[in-house]
Amino acid sequence: MSAGRRFALAIAGIVIIVAAGAAGYMIIAGFSAIDAIYMAVITVSTVGFGEVHPLGPGGRIFTIILIVTGVGTVFYMLATAAELVLEGQLREFLGESAMQRRIHQLENHVIICGFGRFGRVVAEEMIRHAVPIVVIDPNPTLVPEFERLGVLHVSASALEDEILAEAGVRTARAIVVATGSDADNVYITLSAREQNAAIRIHARGESDAGLRRLRQAGADQVVSAYQRGGMRVAAQILRPAVVDFLELATPGRGDEVDLEEIRIGGASRMVGKTVEALEHESARLRIIAIKRGDAPISIVPDPKMVLQPEDHLVVIGTREGLKTLAEELLN
Repeated sequence: MSAGRRFALAIAGIVIIVAAGAAGYMIIAGFSAIDAIYMAVITVSTVGFGEVHPLGPGGRIFTIILIVTGVGTVFYMLATAAELVLEGQLREFLGESAMQRRIHQLENHVIICGFGRFGRVVAEEMIRHAVPIVVIDPNPTLVPEFERLGVLHVSASALEDEILAEAGVRTARAIVVATGSDADNVYITLSAREQNAAIRIHARGESDAGLRRLRQAGADQVVSAYQRGGMRVAAQILRPAVVDFLELATPGRGDEVDLEEIRIGGASRMVGKTVEALEHESARLRIIAIKRGDAPISIVPDPKMVLQPEDHLVVIGTREGLKTLAEELLN
């Protein structure tokens, strides 16, 4: 158990003992609430003050019990506090508490388990698009990097259910499972799905067996970095123009042309219009796909297709045009 947790337990113990002591004096000796609390405090702190009111045999026996239990807890708290100060952990403990409060306030964030090369790329993209993230990684040497990036983090293993809960898995919209072990990724996937049935799980796998087991565990998307990299190289050889186009249209990467997903708001003036009409109004923009509810995504939709609230459009066009269209579709 960390020194910070021991310190918190010691504080809780003091509060419980003082409360129990005050209750005992009120019941056994008939003290008022303020006199009972005062008597409990001076007893467990061993300051040596006299009794507030004369105590009978029952009150004295209770005082002996309170001294034996209370003084030990006080010394334990002081020893733990000294450890925190001497080891420089007090600032860390306070910082962890503040970070935990910030994490607990998050909703619809993304959790990234593992900050290796794969997880780092995902984190940097989320940061670039201002998506709130929480990174889970047990490597303490990464803390300065997290602080430099301004990333909320939990320095522990994502294999522990309580760590996923601490990272806000129940309110997160997605989790990226990117440790270097297929077995660990399968376990984390199962744990995340158990704690949040609706969360989107994107998992990294290395072997064919690992990819298969990740799907069986409930991952929505499984990725093999080596397979994707090899396929990209092969495609660059076989279809270089297609790959060049895809790189140009990667969201947020193109200089002028971009590819974005835009949701139609319920009050948008575009509701009820056709794909053809929308493209006619928006210069140099083309709708290449529409995702509607649970239906399969519609690639190159019919120009006569009528737009509905909550439709998700995949649109390619100029960055400025996409920004204007997003504002119009949401309003």
